[in-house]
Amino acid sequence: MRILFVGDVMGEPGQEMLEQYLPLVKHKYRPQVTIVNGENATHGRGINERVYKKILKSGADIITMGNHTWDNREIHDFIDDAKKLIRPANFSAHKVPGKGYAIININQIKLAVLNLQGRVFMNPSDDPFAVAEKIITELQEKTDVIFVDFHAETTSEKEAFAWYFAGKVSAVLGTHTHVQTNDARILPGGTAFLSDVGFTGPYNGILGMKRENVIERFLNQMPTRFEVDETGPQTFSACLVDVNDSNGQAKRIETLQINPDHPWMD
Repeated sequence: MRILFVGDVMGEPGQEMLEQYLPLVKHKYRPQVTIVNGENATHGRGINERVYKKILKSGADIITMGNHTWDNREIHDFIDDAKKLIRPANFSAHKVPGKGYAIININQIKLAVLNLQGRVFMNPSDDPFAVAEKIITELQEKTDVIFVDFHAETTSEKEAFAWYFAGKVSAVLGTHTHVQTNDARILPGGTAFLSDVGFTGPYNGILGMKRENVIERFLNQMPTRFEVDETGPQTFSACLVDVNDSNGQAKRIETLQINPDHPWMD
């Protein structure tokens, strides 16, 4: 099974980049399933139903979320009915709407997609290690192919999580920091790992936001409204993971970027 994972879609620019390049990427690399992180998809914070449907129409099979899950209040109106949308499973268990994982059938093989959020420098949440251990144990009774989007701030927490579950899941791919890292590897036991997949959106912003606003915040430490940079070139960040269907072990991991410094080539 080949899994394509697209990093955080950022606002309108990210939506446009996804709409333009996701079909081309899927045509070239032929993934059996496409997962997209959409926690920044609507104006840079959260997601609404219109954008949820737009991302699915662009070619996503599952949409994962993160710390901005609840920032767009419209999500409360549809998350319980959105079968292809998952939010971090360690959000106040049994007290918030939505679900933390999904199982989909791919050519008669079950793929479990699990979404979790880290706790270091992040908003309060339940222990991702403890929550994941319980869920992964349950999922292992249903399938060997388990994919984890670990939405976290620090590389140390992401690495610790990946090593702790090495050999128990097919992939642990990080999101949230919006900068694609250079540490893609297969851990012992066949777990693909990458600290951060990167993001899809404004290439010349700072993490997708207007540069001047972010720089001003660093210069004067005053409260500043961050806005999505909607001008200039854009970037598309993703990762491909090949998994052995018979045992769920990852065989190969490859990163992908499309932007002015990494132009698309058919």
